[in-house]
Amino acid sequence: MSATNPVANLQTLVRCPSVTPAEGGALSALEAMLLPLGFKVERMVATEPGMPDIENLYARLGTEGPHLMFAGHTDVVPPGDEASWRHPPFAAEIADGELFGRGAVDMKGGIACFVAAIARHIEKHGAPKGSISFLITGDEEGPAVNGTEKLLKWAAEKGERWDACLVGEPTNPDALGDMIKIGRRGSVSGRVTVLGIQGHAAYPHLADNPVRGLLPLASALMAPPFDTGTNDFPPSNLEVTSVDVGNPATNVIPARASFAFNIRFNDVWTADAVKAEILRRLDAATADGLLRPDRKPVRYDIAWAERPSHVFLTRNNALIASLSEAVESVTARVPQLSTTGGTSDARFIKDYCPVVEFGLVGQTMHMVDERVALADLETLTQIYGTFISRWFDNALLP
Repeated sequence: MSATNPVANLQTLVRCPSVTPAEGGALSALEAMLLPLGFKVERMVATEPGMPDIENLYARLGTEGPHLMFAGHTDVVPPGDEASWRHPPFAAEIADGELFGRGAVDMKGGIACFVAAIARHIEKHGAPKGSISFLITGDEEGPAVNGTEKLLKWAAEKGERWDACLVGEPTNPDALGDMIKIGRRGSVSGRVTVLGIQGHAAYPHLADNPVRGLLPLASALMAPPFDTGTNDFPPSNLEVTSVDVGNPATNVIPARASFAFNIRFNDVWTADAVKAEILRRLDAATADGLLRPDRKPVRYDIAWAERPSHVFLTRNNALIASLSEAVESVTARVPQLSTTGGTSDARFIKDYCPVVEFGLVGQTMHMVDERVALADLETLTQIYGTFISRWFDNALLP
C-alpha cells in the first residue's frame, strides 16, 4: 500500500505492540515504509548496564545540505485495562471517523503523517533538494537513556549534521493549529529526608517528630514563588509530589519522614542555580521553630534525581516561520508559540540543531480509548507537506 496514506500508515504502526522497551515490530514497519521511498535505513541498538537494550532507527534521504530531521518515537505506554477500551488497543479499528489505538496520538500518528507527507512530496516533486532524515527512538516513554540521546551521538559520530529538526509530539491542546512548541522548561527532581528520633506519641519530649520538621521545609520550597515568568516562559513552579513516613502505628513517632518534589523552571534559572536556591530555602527553614519550639534546627538529607532536564528556547526564525506559515495556510489558524508542558526528546536535539515541535491534538494521549480523528491525520499530513516545501525553499535562499 502507498505510504502516501496517513491512515493506512498509522494502522500499520498501531498494530505493532511496541510498549516500552519492546520494539514490537514498529521500527520494522517504519523501515518497510521508508525503503521504497529511497531512504537509507539503519537500525541501532543502544545498551546501558542495568537497563533493557533499546532498538532505534535512523533513515536518511539525500546526501547534501540543507538537512531537515524529523524526530519522534514508536514506543508507547501500556494500554492499561484492555477490557475498558471500546476497541482493542492494538487493533487500530476505525469507528465514527476516529482511529482507536495506543500510540494513535502519542506519537505514531505524527510519524504516519510525516511519512505520508514526504511520500507525497516525492511523488509530486521528487526528492527534496537537500536531505531529510528520520530519527526515531524506542525509549521516549521509558527512562530515555538508550534512546534519542545515544542515537544522536551515534549519528553525529558517523558524520551526520542537521540544520533543523521537527519533533512530531502532540502539541495542540484543542484543535490542529493551536500551538507550536518552541522551547521547554527545565526539570529538577529530588527527595528530602528529615531525620528525627523515634518514640512514644504520649511522650513527645523523649522523641523528635520528623514530620514537624518536614512541614516547614516543604512549605519553604513551595512559597514564595521562584519568579514571575519571562516573555517566553511561564513562572517556574515547584510541586511536592509525595510525602512518606512509612509508619503503620498511630502511637509511634517515626524516626524519619521524607518528601519528593519536582520543579519546572524557566530561563531565569539553570539547573545548578535552581538546586542552589532549593538548598538555600531548606537551610533557612531548618531554624523554623513554629512547630518545634525549643528544638535544635531540623536535620535533613537531600538526594537529587539523576539527569536534570535543561531549559531551552529555539530562536531560529526561518524554522519557526516555515512551520507557522504552513499551519496557517492549511488551517487558517495562527498557532501560539509556546514553551508550556513537560519535557520531550527535544531537550537532547537542541544541542545539535534548532528544534520545534508540532503534532496532533493531545487530549486522549495515554488514556483508555486513545484515538485520533481521520480528518486530523489528513490535515496534519498537509501541514507537514507544506512545511517541508517551505523549509527547503527558505533554507536554499542565498
